[in-house]
Amino acid sequence: MSRFALIKAVLGPIIRLMFRMRVEGAERIPGTGPVILAGNHLTFIDSMILPLVCDRQVFFIGKDEYVTGKSLKGRLMAWFFTGVGMIPVDRDGANGGVAALMTGRRVLEEGRIFGIYPEGTRSPDGRLYRGRTGIARLTLMTGAPVVPFAMIGTDKLQPGGAGMPRPGRVTVRFGEPMEFSRYDGMDRDRYVLRAVTDSVMAEVMRLSGQEYVDMYATKAKAA
Repeated sequence: MSRFALIKAVLGPIIRLMFRMRVEGAERIPGTGPVILAGNHLTFIDSMILPLVCDRQVFFIGKDEYVTGKSLKGRLMAWFFTGVGMIPVDRDGANGGVAALMTGRRVLEEGRIFGIYPEGTRSPDGRLYRGRTGIARLTLMTGAPVVPFAMIGTDKLQPGGAGMPRPGRVTVRFGEPMEFSRYDGMDRDRYVLRAVTDSVMAEVMRLSGQEYVDMYATKAKAA
């Protein structure tokens, strides 16, 4: 049994019970081939829940600090996140954005699922913020369909993204796959990249019911 299968078998039922999980539309995720999962990001536990509610393994970028801790908690985090599919990248470095993009492209070209939060960071106030165009570049470079998803309720169980989450109800809702083949060869056109990104975020907003803010979350946090 792989580590991913073991983690899912052991922790999956616990997560579902603790958060009274409701998963809607998971059958919309293609069973084979490259897929991009793109959704909102409310709190830390989003990245623990998403891999455990999908049949296929989801690979995603995570801060390298999640796997470098030397304490017992740090080693357990590293074991969990690398086991479920996290790929550590120094996103704060000078080439962090490029490294993340290239990592996502490699995962997709291997025919796997790549998960991404287009907002680039957790929402500071529960609203949905403007998406960054890396999601558009990935789908146009690889031809992978985008399956939008929404996390609903996780911010109520872990406010601020820190501390132990409390029990409660969480819904994970997946939308219909979106494909953008009409823009083939236009992955460097900034207007196309913005249009594709905005269309994905509009679907995430529809699924989540969040209020949309036409501003990057990082700018809102810095204000």
